Amino acid sequence: MNGALREAARDAVVYEVNLAIDAEIADAYRAWLATHMQEICALPGFTGARVFAVQEPAPDAGRIGLCVQYTLLDQAALDAYLRDHAPRLRAEGMARFGGRFTATRRVLHALG
Repeated sequence: MNGALREAARDAVVYEVNLAIDAEIADAYRAWLATHMQEICALPGFTGARVFAVQEPAPDAGRIGLCVQYTLLDQAALDAYLRDHAPRLRAEGMARFGGRFTATRRVLHALG
């Protein structure tokens, strides 16, 4: 890996959103999530996203677990997203699905 790529990889940030969704709304939520992820990935500083089904720890009965990992160029891009876009985008999900899901978030930085 050349120096510029190594530096970019070192600065990259993973913004992880872990979701527990009522099984009754899972199909509708996944359909909405696909569009939601596209909207987020179109914002400055985002370089991609992947969604995973959570196997362990197993979700509570009647729920499904999803994990979305967004990659960003750097911490400044994440800070701008959290400041300028996250409140509106989170509110849209709450307005549509109310208390039928929960979300927790983590921020990951590469060690080297």
